[in-house]
Amino acid sequence: MVFSSLEFLFFFLPIVLLLYYVVPYKIKNIVLLVASLIFYAWGEPVYVFLMIFSSLMGFIFGKAIDKSSSETGKKILLFLSVFVNIAILGFFKYADFAISIINQCLGTSINELELSLPIGISFFTFQIMSYVIDVYRGTAHVQNNPLTLMTYVSMFPQLIAGPIVRYETVERELKTRTINYEGFKKGTIRFLIGLFKKVLIANNIGQLWDYINNSNFKEISVSTAWLGAVAFSIQLYFDFSGYGDMAIGMGKMLGFNFNENFNYPYISKSITEFWRRWHISLSTWFRDYVYIPLGGNRCSRLRHIFNILVVWTLTGLWHGASWNFVFWGAYYGVLLVLEKYVWGKYLDKLPRVLKHIYTLFIVVVGFTIFTFDDLSKLKDYLGVMFGLNGMPLMDNDFKFYCVNYGILLISAIIFATPIYPKVKEYANSSTHRTAYSVFGGVVFCFLFILCVSYLVNASYNPFLYFRF
Repeated sequence: MVFSSLEFLFFFLPIVLLLYYVVPYKIKNIVLLVASLIFYAWGEPVYVFLMIFSSLMGFIFGKAIDKSSSETGKKILLFLSVFVNIAILGFFKYADFAISIINQCLGTSINELELSLPIGISFFTFQIMSYVIDVYRGTAHVQNNPLTLMTYVSMFPQLIAGPIVRYETVERELKTRTINYEGFKKGTIRFLIGLFKKVLIANNIGQLWDYINNSNFKEISVSTAWLGAVAFSIQLYFDFSGYGDMAIGMGKMLGFNFNENFNYPYISKSITEFWRRWHISLSTWFRDYVYIPLGGNRCSRLRHIFNILVVWTLTGLWHGASWNFVFWGAYYGVLLVLEKYVWGKYLDKLPRVLKHIYTLFIVVVGFTIFTFDDLSKLKDYLGVMFGLNGMPLMDNDFKFYCVNYGILLISAIIFATPIYPKVKEYANSSTHRTAYSVFGGVVFCFLFILCVSYLVNASYNPFLYFRF
């Protein structure tokens, strides 16, 4: 069940919110926990027990670390906790990848396990690890109620595709939180913005990418290949950030304030800036739990380069068990090193527009690597993009796609900039604030009706980050 589905919008969410608001405050967490388990079991009836087991292990290790009086004992318990979580994640996500590498390198024929990947396992595993690590560090209090910790891990708004919510950011709200009309209103608006991004922009741009991706790469032009790469980059942003907006919006409806996961990354003027704006919760997780413990940037240049490359290779692997994700992570690791130590000082001197072009070029190429787990297809597609296979610069397909998707592409580019916050700021400061507020309400109602109308007739409604 995805957020942008009719059963979620008109069945699951209304019932959960109604029950959540009418029950006494002391059992709201129980209602939220039960709803979250039902939500997960809707698509993963077996793996819901894996999530419960992982949560209980996190609870047990957190309590054990808190009660241990020995620093050595705490470290051993922390190591065991991280090992258990990595082992669970590795078994389900990376076992077949490892087996295929062994078979290729040693000429063996070990049968792959062919396990289905538990939805959201990369997200809830990282949340459990962050909780135990923060308890060890003393930056978070140990949770004495296993059901409360399970509520944190399984909370349905952010369970499937983030943002990765750190325990310390919601620790207080798990005990006491403000639930009022203002939070519901802000949450509803944020949810509708995410729904608009997902249904009206990401889904439609995604169809353009699918048309090009399903073409014969030996017959498309350079321009068409670049158009496809740009379309996928736009689809991924609006799909993932739309999900994040809906998650943050539902969090506000429930009285939680999740951290932002995106901050208009496509306006960035460098790759370093881009990764401060894209999937912020993942970047900060790796920064705080891997990069800084490795030494961060307070070390020699060689060690700093090593730290960056390790973190970005792991970031690539976090996204999936295939070589393209390894290459994608290494691609950004190398580029960030080069930007830091080679051409960063020259980049700073370039005109603003050239900085944007440089960044977007690298990002679009990066997402092309990201999307193809078939390396032969990746090679062919990159070959077309860079004119290495003798295809023409432009063809009739490119013109056709521009005519049919041009307005949507331009609209998407506009909405990828901070235009909405600027309009909102202007409306709030205007003497006609009430009129703008009424007009805004009408616009959001219209967008909701438009989204629902699309969903009634649409068969294309994926969430790209579900596979992670």
